[in-house]
Amino acid sequence: MPDPAFAMHDQQSTSSASAKAANGARPEQVALFISDLHLHPALPRTTQAFFAFLHDHAMQARQLYLLGDLFEYWAGDDDISAPHNRQVADAIRRVSDAGVSVFWIAGNRDFLVGNDFAQATGATILQEPFVATLAGRRIVLVHGDAQCIDDAAYMAFRAQVREPGWQQAFLAMPLAQRKKIIAGMRNDSREAQREKSCDIMDVNAAAIASLFDATAARVMIHGHTHRPARHEYAEDNGSRVRYVLPDWDCDVEPQRGGWIGIGADGEIRRYGIDAVELQ
Repeated sequence: MPDPAFAMHDQQSTSSASAKAANGARPEQVALFISDLHLHPALPRTTQAFFAFLHDHAMQARQLYLLGDLFEYWAGDDDISAPHNRQVADAIRRVSDAGVSVFWIAGNRDFLVGNDFAQATGATILQEPFVATLAGRRIVLVHGDAQCIDDAAYMAFRAQVREPGWQQAFLAMPLAQRKKIIAGMRNDSREAQREKSCDIMDVNAAAIASLFDATAARVMIHGHTHRPARHEYAEDNGSRVRYVLPDWDCDVEPQRGGWIGIGADGEIRRYGIDAVELQ
């Protein structure tokens, strides 16, 4: 039996039909999913690629799910006035104003996004794990870092910074001080990753199985690991499928990025940065 704690996070796609659908313009894509863009002023081509994705693809969908690490870091909603952050927020707002339902799940880089950001963008902040029923499919959505339980040091850090008391104390600091602390954390994280094996930084198989069991979902979509793939798990009562989203970096060659879409036919498709469907 699924855990009742997850019931509050269920959402039926038919209950949030967009203004486009109401006007008779039925979009081809029921929902699009992206994560790990790590947007930053120092990566202007990646930011422009995101804007192009919003204009060319997200505008045509009913729903858009941002599954964490949209930003390289988020020091607090009082930083939304910074020019780059404002540009990103305004671009997302144009999508939500067009009638697309936009949803946000926090990542390990931007877990301090709050209500001011949500109001500025028109996005709905979701608590993970979130279960959505889309085109007849029950899908569990997470960022992915909470399932990397083999990385004990990171899990301890994650528990600390997700504590409401820690966040309240941190957000009470001056913005400049917060940014300095975050810069130090990022440097420490890069150093620590050099000492860790790739397997430790990937999701744990038991954690994935437990999440499938708890939510009764047959499909999972997440990011975080930067290992885009489609994993299928055979079960006696049918298969389960886990999709991993790619990270984005269009300021290097070859460029990388992409998204996942689910159509009205219920088919889930993976797309590269050039919008070409992947196998």
